[in-house]
Amino acid sequence: MTEQTIKNSIMPMAKAVIDEVQKAVIGKNDIIIKVLLAIIAKGHILLDDIPGVGKTTLAVAFSKAMSLDYKRMQFTPDVLPADVTGFTVYNRQTGSFDYKPGAALCSLFLADEINRTSSKTQSALLEAMEEGSVTVDGVTHPLPKPFIVIATQNPIGSVGTQMLPESQLDRFIVRLSMGYPDLESEISILRSKESSENTEKIVPVASAADIIAMQKAAEEIFADDRIYKYIASIAAATRSHSQVRLGLSPRGTIAVSAMSKAAALLRGRGYVIPEDVKFVLNDTAEHRILLTPKAKAAGTSARDVLNDISARIPAPKI
Repeated sequence: MTEQTIKNSIMPMAKAVIDEVQKAVIGKNDIIIKVLLAIIAKGHILLDDIPGVGKTTLAVAFSKAMSLDYKRMQFTPDVLPADVTGFTVYNRQTGSFDYKPGAALCSLFLADEINRTSSKTQSALLEAMEEGSVTVDGVTHPLPKPFIVIATQNPIGSVGTQMLPESQLDRFIVRLSMGYPDLESEISILRSKESSENTEKIVPVASAADIIAMQKAAEEIFADDRIYKYIASIAAATRSHSQVRLGLSPRGTIAVSAMSKAAALLRGRGYVIPEDVKFVLNDTAEHRILLTPKAKAAGTSARDVLNDISARIPAPKI
């Protein structure tokens, strides 16, 4: 795909989606852009944040702007894997078993408070995310395309929670935190709530076919071998860092590459530059790194380690 095509078709469509989501999610433009990048990179999103900052609103806004079939499930300890994947029931009239789709059979699935359900139910969703299908009673049922999961995780209140294992966090291409709005944004939120709900203002500006087209366009973005070496060097540095117990996996480097290509696409380029890698690195890699107990005790974060590595590894001149 040529840069002219990107600028004439992809960028206007992406901007239209962002503009619509901004009607409901105020003051979080960076988060909106990174969620869209994750969708274009064929990834799933984990929103790790406190209650009430707009995580659900964000998911609803994207589903409306992109005309996607949307379903939401509030995860609780009694939610079963079959609630997510579906189940079969015996049909007395036909003498056969009929499949009843679960909540995950949609294009955009909001898994609300995924840490409040059992590990067995978590695994059922994570398997669907990885395989792009669900298997019930030996029969495989494909998920729609695109299939996007936005999962939320509440770090406040640990009673009755099953935190996602570190190895399973790797299934999410990014982990984002929306955080509190700034003063001006909160005033705008209060002002807008005096009228109708913000999500009602959103109009569809893209379709599932458009999202798939953007995903294919991102795959065609060119990355020079020097960019691949740059990403691989960062990954290698995390694995040998004195404060890291478990570094970035090959799946992590693939995720950084995919997100970097999506970033280049939205910036109107047909090729990746180091600034694209730097823009997505922390949100894509931070949740895939485990620190040593000593580093944790010293108050060091995975982001601190990544910033240190980024400062030490020279970016190639592209």
